[in-house]
Amino acid sequence: MAEVITVMDIDDDNNPSPKPNNNNNMGKNVVVAAAPSQGKATPWVEKYRPQSLADVAAHRDIVDTIDRLTSENRLPHLLLYGPPGTGKTSTILAVARKLYGAQYHNMILELNASDDRGIDVVRQQIQDFASTQSFSFGGDSAKSSVKLVLLDEADAMTKDAQFALRRVIEKYTRNTRFSLICNHVNKIIPALQSRCTRFRFAPLEEFHVSERLKHVIETEGLDVSESGLAAVVRLSNGDMRKALNILQSTHMASQQQITEEAVYLCTGNPLPKDIEQISYWLLNESFAESFKRIQLSYLFIC
Repeated sequence: MAEVITVMDIDDDNNPSPKPNNNNNMGKNVVVAAAPSQGKATPWVEKYRPQSLADVAAHRDIVDTIDRLTSENRLPHLLLYGPPGTGKTSTILAVARKLYGAQYHNMILELNASDDRGIDVVRQQIQDFASTQSFSFGGDSAKSSVKLVLLDEADAMTKDAQFALRRVIEKYTRNTRFSLICNHVNKIIPALQSRCTRFRFAPLEEFHVSERLKHVIETEGLDVSESGLAAVVRLSNGDMRKALNILQSTHMASQQQITEEAVYLCTGNPLPKDIEQISYWLLNESFAESFKRIQLSYLFIC
């Protein structure tokens, strides 16, 4: 069977002799998101994780740009940053599935930098994985021989580890792409930032969260009132992961129609009408009277 070695267009250097990849077991096992047909016990954040770039709920400008670079075999090193639950990890995992297909597990090294944060991880696991070039055989089994290192929560890495990673990125750009994911970009050293193409994932707009939740509600056959859906969207604050967790938790707790009251009761947040009432007392009553009313209301709730 003929060997086909493909290198991203971003590199101009000549290919050295390819070496077999003997590091299939390096790093953590990558968990492939489950399809929506799995059982009810599956957490919905995994059950409904996007499987392709087209499924990502928002940030179409960023996703389309990464999709185009992937299709043209010009994917650079990436630095994806922003608040939790905005689609950073889902986007890069969808890119990996598009690039590697059936060889997904062999071509990606996924590490959570909050656990593997020291310089030894960079010098051993990451360098060993990046230093070997993978073989791609004829057919559709693999779309690229360039491997991918995914470092989630990269802002938790020590400064020494980040400086060591800078050198590894420089040395192995020919056959490896690095994707750094973090919440706080200011904790990434400038030397690493300058070697990556940066994309900021802002909190999701309410429309995108609502549309994705409606898809989940329809698939799961849930009975959710409009006020209940609005409450989930409001409490998520643009965090899709948080929205799905709230929806699933409320469903398991209520087992009936998911209403606004059920959502706030499940999450332990005060109802908006209660906050309005307390604000009215504080603005229109004396302090002693307001304190008395608030105390009575608290005792009644408890």
